[in-house]
Amino acid sequence: MNREKKPPASPRMKHYVSTAPFDPRSIEKLSAGQEKLYHASQWRLMWWKFKRHRLAVVSGIILIILYGSVLIAEFLAPYNLHTRNVEKIYSPPQSLRLFHEGKFIGPFVYATTYRLDMAKLKLIYTDDVTKPQKIRFFCRGDQYRFWGLFKSDLHLFCAAKGGSVYLLGTDRLGRDVLSRIIYGARVSLTIGLLGIIISFTLGITFGGIAGYYGGVIDLVVQRVIEVIQALPTIPLWLVLAAIMPVTWSPLLVYFGITVILGLLDWTGLARAVRSKLLALREEDYVLAAQLMGASPRRIIARHLVPGFMSHLIASATISIPTMILGETALSFLGLGLRPPITSWGVLLVEAQNINVVALYPWLMLPVVPVILVILAFNFLGDGLRDAADPYK
Repeated sequence: MNREKKPPASPRMKHYVSTAPFDPRSIEKLSAGQEKLYHASQWRLMWWKFKRHRLAVVSGIILIILYGSVLIAEFLAPYNLHTRNVEKIYSPPQSLRLFHEGKFIGPFVYATTYRLDMAKLKLIYTDDVTKPQKIRFFCRGDQYRFWGLFKSDLHLFCAAKGGSVYLLGTDRLGRDVLSRIIYGARVSLTIGLLGIIISFTLGITFGGIAGYYGGVIDLVVQRVIEVIQALPTIPLWLVLAAIMPVTWSPLLVYFGITVILGLLDWTGLARAVRSKLLALREEDYVLAAQLMGASPRRIIARHLVPGFMSHLIASATISIPTMILGETALSFLGLGLRPPITSWGVLLVEAQNINVVALYPWLMLPVVPVILVILAFNFLGDGLRDAADPYK
């Protein structure tokens, strides 16, 4: 009887025990990029995503430069805010040049002469190409009080000795438009920041209370918000601005306008905060905080609001332009800030007359920084809103 042959036995594997320290990541080795991504915080992920939004990054740089100029407005402006030149009334913008008769001599402007056009009743300025006036840098010029604290006369650039440099022209009193725009940025840009502080304080407070407690409190807050939103904006601005006494100092009027803008812009944010809190208050960590005896104020401020802080930041960048436009509109209508305070809205009052605009169109130039800032804030808000949820 034939027996089947058994296959040869396989060699027995030796048991091996590694004496090396245990590495929990040895099973799944991560690349340097993956490891950096997995261990990054939410804020770092937001920053990485925000950097990919090129337009938002450029807008942020522009806004940083503009707000930085607010700190040193007196130094950047070639003239004092109230300096007048009666011989240069309604002078058009002077062209900045580098070459004279084919030779590079540095930044300069030509001297100007003027005559009165009796047909149009308009001063006609012409360049005297035989008299180049070199611009001086880091020079001594008009005296000013830096932030009202101490006197100085140092400027970034000045006109040549005995000359003038009006890169954006002059107004009806012979004041430099460029200098007044630089000074006006201090008011127009900061009024948006102060207004958003008031708006956010009210919006987070009332929206947080309504979203956390719900019930009757939520019902009352929502009805108040609906009443405020139902009021027409412009007539309400006019009424609140007219309440301010004419005897108030310019500083009080400035803070009054800021409070008005803040009181009218909190309703949308309050509803956004309420909807977020209605969803987050059911989370387990909120219940844990309640069982540990945390007060509602602490739960809202320390646990709920930080959960959507990124969305609040994006909302702020979109709300600030509304504040700036509100101040500009009120000042343009003569119901907001008044001289001697200077803002972009106050400067645009000069351009209310269509005949003046037709003859002296450079008086409309203060609207350019308004448009630039509004667009920059909107693009920055788009980038922040996209980066607010880095896990998408």
